[in-house]
Order: sequence, then C-alpha cells, then structure tokens
Amino acid sequence: MKLDILAFGAHPDDVELGCSATIAKEISLGKKVGIVDLTRGELGTRGSAELRDIEATNAAKILGVSVRENLGFADGFFVNDKEHQLEIIKMIRKYKPEIVLCNAIDDRHIDHPKGSKVVSDACFLSGLVKIETELDGEKQEKWRPKVVYHYIQWKNIEPDFVVDVTGFMDKKIASVMAYSSQFFDPSSKEPETPITSKNFTESVEYRAKDLGRLIGVDYAEGFITERYVAIENLSKLK
Repeated sequence: MKLDILAFGAHPDDVELGCSATIAKEISLGKKVGIVDLTRGELGTRGSAELRDIEATNAAKILGVSVRENLGFADGFFVNDKEHQLEIIKMIRKYKPEIVLCNAIDDRHIDHPKGSKVVSDACFLSGLVKIETELDGEKQEKWRPKVVYHYIQWKNIEPDFVVDVTGFMDKKIASVMAYSSQFFDPSSKEPETPITSKNFTESVEYRAKDLGRLIGVDYAEGFITERYVAIENLSKLK
C-alpha cells in the first residue's frame, strides 16, 4: 500500500498530540495516511504497554488512518544507529510516502528529539540504492520522501509554517482522549505526571487556538521544516 503521508511518533499518542488534526484534514481530502510508533511507551508512569496498544488502535480508528504499526524499539533507550535506522527505512520503503511527519526537534522528553533525528536520517538513507533491505522475504526498492516535517510537542517551538485545522479539532481531541490512561482523570489513583494535569489536557485545544489566532482562523497546528517550503506564487500564501 502506497501512502501519501507517513507519521512517526516515538510513543503512541505523540502523533495524536502533535499533528492529528492535520492528519484528519488530509484524510478528508482523500489522502492515505499511516502511523508508525517507534516504541510501545512501556516506561510510561500510568497504564501498561498492552493498554497503550489498545488505546493506539482506538485512536487510529477515530482518525481513519489506513495503517498503524509499532516497531517495538526500547522506550527511553533506543538510539540513532544503523540497526534502528534500517527498521525505519523498511517502513519508508514499504509505504513510499511523499511526506513524512515526525517528532519535535527539541523537547522535554528525551525520546522526542531522538525520534526526530533517527527518522529524519532514515528518510535520507532510504533513498540510497546501495543500502539493501528486505521485508517479508522480498528485496525493497529505494525510496526517499519529498519532505520531512516535524510537529511541535511540549515546548513552544516557533513553527516554520502552520496548517489551518479548523473543523478537525473534535477528531484530534477524541484521538488524544482515546489514551484515557495517560491524561487528566480526577478519579485515577495512579501517580501524577506532567501530562496528567487538567491544564495539559486543556492545552491541546488552547495551543491550537493560539496558533489559529495568529493566522486569523479558529485552530492551527505548527510544523518545522528541514528545507525551504516552495510556493507557486505569492498569492498562494494566506
């Protein structure tokens, strides 16, 4: 299956928090989108890897993505090396996306910038013919996505561009709250974490509102680009 967009996250819920409204909008426009989680989030304070698997499946159904896979890297301890790059390359060559979305380039959680860098490096290496990979016993062809964009997570990174996601925030919120073990729940007896506060849950909407305010729409999501964004002419800019 060829995808238009492949979104990577270091943990299940990274994609939902970072760019799920954009994904929902692209799917509404007929684009095929997939998600690849690098880890199962097994070091998360609340819940378990098995519960996160279920939550990730439910979130994928809410968004309507075509496929979701998990590479099973070690949460907290995966590194940017040949072994991990090759596993990501296999996914890129399998789905042949034009666009790759991945973690924030800098963030509070150490896995986020690590995930950002290893995916970005793999996107380049995937285009080299002398790097040979096999999947299900078949040799894969080289493939390099046209662009790599990084979504924004905990830190308020200045975006290079923003996407108007007005009309798609309900799906974003629903996909995020599919991870019910991870976020605000006043009845929970589990330990508190930076993402279990009511403020954090509300920030999913108010951060999108603030970016939307800056471009004159209701809601927006921001991205960092690794190269210049090209436009046909000035009238294409809003």
